[in-house]
Amino acid sequence: MSDQTAEDVEGEGGEAKKGPPMLIIIIAAVVLLAGGGAAAYFFLFSGGGDEGGEAQVAEVRPTYFYDLPTITVNLNSKGESKDQFLKLVVSLELSDETLVPNVEKLMPRVLDTFQVYLRELRKSDLEGSAGIYRLKEELRRRVNLQLFPTQVESIVFKEILVQ
Repeated sequence: MSDQTAEDVEGEGGEAKKGPPMLIIIIAAVVLLAGGGAAAYFFLFSGGGDEGGEAQVAEVRPTYFYDLPTITVNLNSKGESKDQFLKLVVSLELSDETLVPNVEKLMPRVLDTFQVYLRELRKSDLEGSAGIYRLKEELRRRVNLQLFPTQVESIVFKEILVQ
């Protein structure tokens, strides 16, 4: 067993050994401050917690679905040798069942508007989710124009078939 003295602990250059480098201490302090700041932001500014421990539930709004008859049309196939068809089964989402008489009264106009629009579509217009979304929004816009002041909340596709 050897006894170490202060001279033995010193390195070759006469410098004493130091603890962890200062850079590691600074990095640890920054990480702790950032973590503490993020936690404070989360708890203070996240819109609050549950008051009284009660879970907040989103209110479910009532809806009613009105089924349209199956629509089958020829697609615009100019320049192609083979005819292409579109078959749609659609429901109209209404905010209230009391709107049904208004919809039924104007259903011939709605179907005419759908037929005229759908016959001008090409198969390429219906490709991908973006094409189906555009179709849904265009049909909703057209049906709302025909049923005004009654408004359809959404178009719900039950079946889409392109041949």
